[in-house]
Amino acid sequence: MIYRIYSDLPTFKNLELHAGLNILLSTKSPDATDQHTRNRAGKSSLIEIIHLLTGADVHKDSLFKVGELVLQSFGMEFDLGGERVTVERSGFNPNDIKIIEPIPTHLPLQPKFNSDLGVSTFTNTQWKNVLGNLIFNLPLNSKKQLGIYAPTFRSLFAYFVRREKSNAFISAFSQSNEQKLWDQQVAISYLIGLDWTIPQQWQNVRDKENALIQLRRAAKKGSLGRVISTTAKLRTELAVAEKKVQRLKDNLESFQVLPEYRELEQEASRIVRQQSRLSNDDVIDNQLMDELTQAIGGETEPALDKLERLYTEVGIVLPDAVIRRFEDVQEFHKSVVQNRRSYLQGEIDSARKRLEDREQERQLLSSRHTEIMEILNSHGALDQYNQLNSELSRLEGEAETIRQQFALAERLESQKAELDAERSQLLLRLQQDYKEQNELLTEAIVTFEEISAALYEKPGSLTIAPSRNGPKFDINIQGASSTGISSMQIFCFDMMLMQMSKKSNLNPNFLVHDSRIFDGVDGRQVIKALEIGAELSKKHGFQYIVTMNSDDLSEEISSGFSVDDYILPIELTDATEDGGLFGIRF
Repeated sequence: MIYRIYSDLPTFKNLELHAGLNILLSTKSPDATDQHTRNRAGKSSLIEIIHLLTGADVHKDSLFKVGELVLQSFGMEFDLGGERVTVERSGFNPNDIKIIEPIPTHLPLQPKFNSDLGVSTFTNTQWKNVLGNLIFNLPLNSKKQLGIYAPTFRSLFAYFVRREKSNAFISAFSQSNEQKLWDQQVAISYLIGLDWTIPQQWQNVRDKENALIQLRRAAKKGSLGRVISTTAKLRTELAVAEKKVQRLKDNLESFQVLPEYRELEQEASRIVRQQSRLSNDDVIDNQLMDELTQAIGGETEPALDKLERLYTEVGIVLPDAVIRRFEDVQEFHKSVVQNRRSYLQGEIDSARKRLEDREQERQLLSSRHTEIMEILNSHGALDQYNQLNSELSRLEGEAETIRQQFALAERLESQKAELDAERSQLLLRLQQDYKEQNELLTEAIVTFEEISAALYEKPGSLTIAPSRNGPKFDINIQGASSTGISSMQIFCFDMMLMQMSKKSNLNPNFLVHDSRIFDGVDGRQVIKALEIGAELSKKHGFQYIVTMNSDDLSEEISSGFSVDDYILPIELTDATEDGGLFGIRF
């Protein structure tokens, strides 16, 4: 239990607490409106002080960072592991947790003397480890021993001191609106006494599933965008791509590089040009031979008898001398014709000779061209070899991309199947655990029902069931949509958790409720809830601390139960500047 809460702030109202039910009351000034908040009285700040002294983080916007409080220390004396411990902490040095003498010897870790402060201190992490060990039986180094997604002191403790600033009064199963599903499942399972490692492993499965989702999204955007294809389709593409690569590799292995390849290519081109020139020259010479042959055929000797007949017909008789002259001319012309024929025939013979020579040259060129082409066809140039190598690299790159797509697709499909199998196995484990822990589950359900029945004619029911997403918790109370009944669900659930944790040999020892839990609750139910809290805290040996607004208390007094017996002598008010818990306003 908590014995006292104090501060070195001179105006702070130190609180002395006792066993069982403790009510810290805040009264509203007569002239306050409905909108006038009683939080100015500081009753909700009591919750924050308790969290400050039990390892809560102190952020820049923390209450204990405001100028009026940052240099002030706050302290709490309470039972821890069967002995009294006094602890102090300030917003100025939030990582120094002062342990005031006498220092208990039963602590699993001893604080170190801080010469600067003149007291023994823990770091905040060490202090949380000590609290977790002594209150919830957690190992000192729980993160290392229990792994991730394991119960932690702060996560468990927050169910017993709910914070309105964390929206802890929205759902019975959540102590913060930022609490993850796995943390709820692990914490509640741990506090009730169920196998919490099953929801822990469930979160590991969720992580793997989320990784698969992220991998698919990344694959769609990146070079592996076609990974959505089936493994069967990718297997076919990979087989074809690998065959192309192997075929080109075989070609490269048999490829013979010829250094003179380009020179031979140029020589082959020259031969083709020479062959073309020879053909053109053949055409010219053949045409020349035709023309010369025709010219030879057209050459005729002059006919002298025709000339003599012509002169006779006109009555002219040529003298013998003239006739001899004609014969000389005829012989001359005959000689000329013969010479011309001889010349033309010589030209024809020359042309024919050139044709024959070119034919021989053509045969030589053709033979050389054939030889060169055979060499070129059986060899390759170095740049061709390099081009083939480049093409091989490209094909290998394509094949590797498809190979990665195929491997990823296989992994996605197999991991999806594996994760489905893991979920099924975890569901079987959870069902088996609930079967083995049936007595424990029944006690938790009945305890909740009994507390609910004391508040309402139609009691609510707590359901704890296995599902494919881990433990599923649900509460059903008629009219639960109303704010008041929803708040009473939390009251019943927290009381059940306190009793079940006691049975699991856990030692939270105190339960604290802010006045927020009574918002919208009928006055009679408020009184009844306080009476139940008083009875259960006495019966099960825990302390129940409640902060309340005075107007939440009904004038109706339950038979045998007097609220006044539990109201702390320190009463808070917003009527004066010094009426709040801190004695100042800021």
